This record gives sequence, structure tokens and C-alpha cells, in this order.
Amino acid sequence: MIDPMGRLGVDVGGVIIELSDGNEDTSFFGGNYLRTPPLDGVFGALAALVPLFDEVYVVSKCAEPTEQRTRDWLAHHDFHARTGIGPERLRFCRTRPEKGPIAAQLGLTHFVDDRLEVLGYLDMVPHRYLMRPREDEVAAYRAHLAGVRRVESWPELVAQISADAGEGTADRR
Repeated sequence: MIDPMGRLGVDVGGVIIELSDGNEDTSFFGGNYLRTPPLDGVFGALAALVPLFDEVYVVSKCAEPTEQRTRDWLAHHDFHARTGIGPERLRFCRTRPEKGPIAAQLGLTHFVDDRLEVLGYLDMVPHRYLMRPREDEVAAYRAHLAGVRRVESWPELVAQISADAGEGTADRR
């Protein structure tokens, strides 16, 4: 087992909850938002990652109505019990740049987001992971790619974090 290695922060939209597909029945912004699917493998991956970290937080930028929808969605999908991330570990902010001060205050060492712009505000976080980004957004914020690892799935992210932990363990020897 790997010794706990820091604090992980995880975004919601595009990382835990699948982005809207424009279908009213499964859109997070439609009337049936609780039916919006999670990303494949997210619950098992987070449950596997929680023991590797001292603390794991969910950090999301959204307006107040979306914050309540997010809390409802997490409860509906039994997120807290399935992952081991309690509701006291939820942090919400209203603008993307606000994630930087939250990450600093929490002492986050790892962060997962689907927006390269956001990861650019988190330069104090040594391990940043870009989950399934949109190519137009990557092109617009390409200057922030240095120090960011791109991943396309939760299994790939778990493998990458485990590899990073192994490198950290080797460095401590």
C-alpha cells in the first residue's frame, strides 16, 4: 500500500458528471438532471484513490442553483457512500479563478479538471490532470499545458496517479 501522499481535488462537470449532451432527458441543466450519467468508472476510481490521499475534496465552479443540483445529484447517486468522500469535503465557488485560492487553502497536491484554463490557475498544485478536454479549449489555453498530464478516462487517471505516487516513493528512498 502507498503511504498517503497529499490532498486531491476533483472537479464535477466533465470529471464526475458527464457533460450535457443536449438531450433534455439526460442534460444536467434540464428537468431530469438527476438522470445525467456519471463518467464511466468514476465511483470505483474515486473509492480506490481515497485511501491513497490524506484528504480528497470535490471543488466545483457553479452558480447557486447548480450547486444545489450538484448536491442533489451526488446524494441521488449515493456518491458519498460509494466513494468515501463526505459532504463536508465539497467546496463551491462562483468563478473559475476562485479555484486557485481554494486549492491553496486546502493544500491540494493533486487536481483533476476538464478545463485547461482552470488548471492554469492552480500553478501551486504540483500534480495537475486534464480529464477528457475539449480541443478548442486546449488550443485557447495551450500555454498552461506545461506541468499538466492529459488523461482520457478514470482508469487511466488512477494508473497515472499510482505511477506518480511510485515516483514519489522512490524519491524519498
